[in-house]
Amino acid sequence: MATARAMVEGRGKPFRYPELKTETLGGTRGGQIGGVSVHSVRLPGFLAHQEVILGAPGQTLTICHDSISRESFMPGVIMAIKRVVKVKGLIYGLESLLGL
Repeated sequence: MATARAMVEGRGKPFRYPELKTETLGGTRGGQIGGVSVHSVRLPGFLAHQEVILGAPGQTLTICHDSISRESFMPGVIMAIKRVVKVKGLIYGLESLLGL
């Protein structure tokens, strides 16, 4: 959902979201944020999987990221622990700790 929000913010306006015409199994189409379709799938063997599919007539561009080990999260966890003890107040998300 954060990626969808960032895409809409980066674009500066919502994306076109086609009106749903057919739903053969109720509730399976996911949702949408600012015109970006969001679907959630849980798969064994993946700690984190994110796939962004951009499309236009006759073509798609897919950007995919997979984490298969918690080892990939450890540098960020260590950095956050070192920085959060120096901050007063509530911290929500790593973005503020990373200066993003």
